[in-house]
This record gives sequence, C-alpha cells and structure tokens, in this order.
Amino acid sequence: MISSYITHFQSLDRLLHETRQYWQLIAFDHLVTPWPELDDYLSGLDEATLSALDMDQSALQQTLSDYIPQLAEISTLTEIHLTERHRPELPFWLSNGIKGRKVGQLQDFVSALNERHLPVLEWCAGKGHLGRILAYTGVPHVDSIELQAHLCEQGAQSAAHQKLDMTFHCADVLSEPVSHHFKAQQHAVALHACGKLHQNFMREAAAAGCERISLSPCCYHLFTSEEYQPMSELGKGGAVRLTHNDMKLALQETVTAPSRVAKVRKKEVLWRLAFDALRREITQTDYYVSVPSVNKAVFSGEFADFCAWAAQKKGIELPAEIDYPRYLMLAEKRQKVTERIELVRHGFRRAIELWLVLDRVLYLHAKGYDVTLEQFCEKSLTPRNLLIQATKRQ
Repeated sequence: MISSYITHFQSLDRLLHETRQYWQLIAFDHLVTPWPELDDYLSGLDEATLSALDMDQSALQQTLSDYIPQLAEISTLTEIHLTERHRPELPFWLSNGIKGRKVGQLQDFVSALNERHLPVLEWCAGKGHLGRILAYTGVPHVDSIELQAHLCEQGAQSAAHQKLDMTFHCADVLSEPVSHHFKAQQHAVALHACGKLHQNFMREAAAAGCERISLSPCCYHLFTSEEYQPMSELGKGGAVRLTHNDMKLALQETVTAPSRVAKVRKKEVLWRLAFDALRREITQTDYYVSVPSVNKAVFSGEFADFCAWAAQKKGIELPAEIDYPRYLMLAEKRQKVTERIELVRHGFRRAIELWLVLDRVLYLHAKGYDVTLEQFCEKSLTPRNLLIQATKRQ
C-alpha cells in the first residue's frame, strides 16, 4: 500500500512542479492573463460557463487539459476512493443544535472510524459534537480537548445531561504541554483541525504510539510559517515548494455557497481592485498591495468609505476630489481578468490538497503506522472530505 502512496506523491510532485506557472501566482498581481496560449479561450468564456466550470472540478480539469496536457493526468491522480457505509442513526436529542451539513459529515466520519473498543481522544473538540456521537455509538470513554473554556463548559454540560462518558480538557494545544493526554491504548481523532493544529496532533499522537490515529485535515496554511515545511522526508526532498497563498488555493473549492455570500465576495473583490487602481495612480507604482481583511458589513456601505479606510490602513493620503465611478469601471474590466486567472488556478486546487495530505500519510508511515487514505463523505457535504487512518504496526 505505501509504495502506491509514494508513487502517487512523486507523480503529483512532478506534475505540480511542471505546471507551477499556472497555479503558483497571485491573480491580483496581474493586469492581463499571463498565459498567451490561453488568452483566446479565457476571453471567450461567458460568466455562466465560467461559474459552472468553477463549481465542477472534473469538468474544469478536462476542459483545461486541451491547453495544459498535464491536467489530464492530474485529474486521474486526484480521484480518491469513497467507501459507502451505513450511517449511524442519531436520536433528535443528540443531533439537535448541530448546524446544516455538519450532521452528515459527523455521521459519515464516525461510520468510517468504526470504533467500539478503544477510548478516544478528540482534538480541537469545540462543543464535543464528534465525541458525543462516538460515546453514544459505543466508545468506552472520550477525552475532548478544546481551547475555548465556554465551549468546554457547554460540551461537558451536554455530555452530563445525555449521560455520555466524556471528559473535557481546556488547553491551548499550540503553546501548552498536551503530551500527557495521549496514550498508547487510544484512538486519537481530529475532524477539520486547522493547519499546525492537526500537525501538532499528528506529532503528539505518533510520539505517544497511539494505537489508532484518524484525521481529516483542514486550512493547511493556518498557524504555519510563510513557506510550508513538509512533514515527510519525501516531501522535504520534493520539487514543490508551497507558500501560504498556494495552501489557501487548496481550500478554494466550495459546496454551493449561498447567493448572498457569493455576491458579497464578488463586490469585495471589485472594491479591492478599484482601490488598487486608485492607489497605483496616487503612489505611481505598478504592483498590487494587499489590504487587510475587514468585516463584510463594510461592503454594504459606500465605496468612498471603504477607500478612506483602506487608505488609512496603507498610510496613503487621498486627494480631495476622486472620480470613484471611474475606478469602479476600471475594476470591473480587471475583475474579469482576475476571475479567469483564478479559474485556471482552481484546476490545481485538489492536486495541491492531495500533495499536502499524502505528505501527512508518508509522515505517519515513517513513524511506524500502516496508513490508508480515502474520502469519508460526499463532496456535497464538505470538500474537505479526505480521511487519513493510521494503525500502529505490531
């Protein structure tokens, strides 16, 4: 099994390195598309087709493979097996309060773990929804670790009320000692712990020799350095070097977003591009400068107010008279370019995520584990549906 994962990783590493000019860039840096061979195709895309391709990774890769042949092989390499399993039935009192698609994610995750015998360590537990379902389905005991004290309190109250065998521990897992929570006779689990949070989880669990380790990684860039530090020896020796921006790309595949959220995001990009056009003229520079994140409520206000805020953040003095509609018009044209650059980059997002996940698979194997990788649920429930399961070798 591990030899196939090694070959898989090496193939992805080679293909991503060969095609890095298509994905390893920042769209906002460019005033025109940077690939002449794609200009005619991209400029001819209508908005409906662009949107449809962006929501269908397979169709996007197939279409772009006419111009980027490596995408045909990448498309095959990013097909990971989804095992059909029976979901555990949950009583209303257990699923009540779990929002939206989260219930389905938890049911499928618990089904994939198939744990009945080992005590469980639940990492970055929140209110302990995962731990409570595991306790209900037969796990002998759950230790849940969470940073926020009020979530620990709520989780502990729910577990006590529902007579579930759980203990909550409040801890900052990035700065406080946590090794004492990990034990050899234990199943350590983490569902969607972000970046360094799940990397620390893996290191602690492997160091303790936990009998089983299961995780579905998320938000690979969070709490990490600007350049990704591979976990496996094969990753360290590979050709690909990922930045924060590259790791964010791995997360840009979404389940259908609410139309309101999509519209706000589109408006935010437009305003940021319009301010960038204004800033370039004022400062006589020809490069993009990012503006910090801001509460989305700002984008229900006036563009002039956003410019005043952004200028203050960047230490720029705005002139008394500004033709704001002109900059918005310039931004509309540039937004079309930005969206088409992002569309091409999106053809590689699953491949980058899989490169990162396989780096974790290879790390755990080197630490003495037999490891499998699969999808634990349909992508419609969450695009972050890759599950690493590791069992300590005897």
